[in-house]
Amino acid sequence: MKSRLLKPRMSILLFLIPLLLLPELVHPQEEEIAKYPSRPVTFIVAFPAGGSTDLSYRLLIKETEKYLGQPIVVVNKPGGGGTIGVSAVASAKPDGYTIGMSPSGGFLAIIPYLEKIPYHPLKDLKYIMQFADLNFGALVKADSPFKSFKDLIAYARQNPKKLTYGTNAPNSISNLIMEQVAKKEGVQMTHIPFKGSADYQTALLGGHVFFTVGEFSYSLLEGGQTRVLLFLGEKRSEEYPQIPTLKDLGYDIPCPVFNGVAGPKDLPDEIAKKLEEAFTKGTKEQAFIKGMKDLHVTLLHRSSKEFTDHATYNYERFGKILKEMGLIK
Repeated sequence: MKSRLLKPRMSILLFLIPLLLLPELVHPQEEEIAKYPSRPVTFIVAFPAGGSTDLSYRLLIKETEKYLGQPIVVVNKPGGGGTIGVSAVASAKPDGYTIGMSPSGGFLAIIPYLEKIPYHPLKDLKYIMQFADLNFGALVKADSPFKSFKDLIAYARQNPKKLTYGTNAPNSISNLIMEQVAKKEGVQMTHIPFKGSADYQTALLGGHVFFTVGEFSYSLLEGGQTRVLLFLGEKRSEEYPQIPTLKDLGYDIPCPVFNGVAGPKDLPDEIAKKLEEAFTKGTKEQAFIKGMKDLHVTLLHRSSKEFTDHATYNYERFGKILKEMGLIK
């Protein structure tokens, strides 16, 4: 009889022990969050060292370290059009000690639809803040007879398929934007893909294409070898305020090429907030502002919520575009 009474009591005791220990198990995690950061933070850049993307992040990181209170160590993980570095951010331990650049352009809104990659741009990442909008543009050779983007469209309307343009790849952001422009205008243009911006700019100077779309060399522009007719970003360029954007010309087509900070999806909100505050303060430093101007990168700040909404909108919008084009089901 005594043994039977002990069994229920023992069961209750075994049930209560984990509950009694739970505060002790949770406390260290809360303490770590409160002390964050207590050691250096790794920041993954998904492109090679020395490029404009890498340099813009290093400029911000240098100014952010003093507000975060710990060194931020840049690790470059290029490859896969940016997907390798972003995958490393998405799969990192969500403790705030490994963060990195957010997906942008094709590896935010196109590659995840067309290829099997190790991350989902919305489900596997937490968007912390955006600090820049990259200047993609449509350019012609300096002696081109086309004086405006409308001139290009007028030529395409009169000469179906004869207007050629170069971008860095088929189904790239630049390519899909031009396809949407052609659709809206009811014209036919011929796309010629190249391996990168250096190749298509060489083709432009050699007279092998009428215009190019995407990244471009400011040295060629400032040296009088090329002219920009259109910017694809949200804001007009401070350096070339007379040049219209897509929106200015009535094209409701996004160009989600930007620089931002992201972490793994399960990053605690308290840590994400500390990071957002530190990086945002870094963007207000004059050394950063001057450095970005020297790189010809447009400053554009979005909070974590705004950035998350922006990434979501662009991912879903390009999904619709790809579906309309028959590239996905």
